[in-house]
Amino acid sequence: MSRPFATLDVFTDVALAGNALAIVLDADALDPARMQAIAREFNLSETVFVQTPRDPAHEARLRIFTPAAELPFAGHPTVGTAVFLALRYHRDRLATGDVTIVLDETIGPVTCRVGMRAGVAHARFDLPRLPASSGTTASNAVIAAALDLTVDDIGFGRHVSSIFSAGVAFTFVPLRDREALARARPVLTRWYDAFGEFGAVYLYTDDVASPDHQIRARMFAPNMGLAEDPATGGAVAAFAGVLLHYGDLADGDHAFVIEQGFEMGRPSLIELGLTLRDGRLVSASIGGTAIVVSHGTLEPE
Repeated sequence: MSRPFATLDVFTDVALAGNALAIVLDADALDPARMQAIAREFNLSETVFVQTPRDPAHEARLRIFTPAAELPFAGHPTVGTAVFLALRYHRDRLATGDVTIVLDETIGPVTCRVGMRAGVAHARFDLPRLPASSGTTASNAVIAAALDLTVDDIGFGRHVSSIFSAGVAFTFVPLRDREALARARPVLTRWYDAFGEFGAVYLYTDDVASPDHQIRARMFAPNMGLAEDPATGGAVAAFAGVLLHYGDLADGDHAFVIEQGFEMGRPSLIELGLTLRDGRLVSASIGGTAIVVSHGTLEPE
């Protein structure tokens, strides 16, 4: 059976930048093993399989796979798929205003608002699960060795290494500046000792390239088949917990723009919105633009 697919570049307003995403339509008949094989074939950070939603009020059910594993939730597939489905099925409504669609993901329903910004489609979604602390990290010495860094490279301000999850757990490692961020590289023989079996690591610094941005980051997850990811919305969702604990944020609304992918030639800009009341995080959102790059037909059978 032939199945249509498309590829998009997400968290960018120009093609051939940001984080590439494959979307496979009409995927109801595909079993998990076949979906995993197709994701390995695309060999992108994530591949989305669009299926009939379990609730008819929702737009679609999504299954999200890296080349090595299925994920219950991820940010760049959510933004990219929301944009793609809005452009494919609701283009007339987009011409006059925003479109709200609900995506049925393994983590639960995710509400997305899609609109046009200077001719480019933009999506924003509220986090289906707010971030929570998810364990303790290894020592800075062990972490530094796994990243080919020194202990002095780790930390700035009040920020220390931590683990948070908003559906997928990441180890967050603060680095003193962009120079240290650029030098970091995974040392695979030391990776498990530092980061465990899953081993998704988000490095970040407040030493940014643009005064309009607040954070610069890189993400490594070699155990998931991702040597480096150009833009990681799921990590940014969990990063809201880091900012709550270490960012000295006052009550009210806060907006951050995170630079990622610059070191690998795929510049990406991820928008993170936070709302705090009485010192607690009560809501958070992820947003960004996406560009359709290609359409094709998949012949998996």
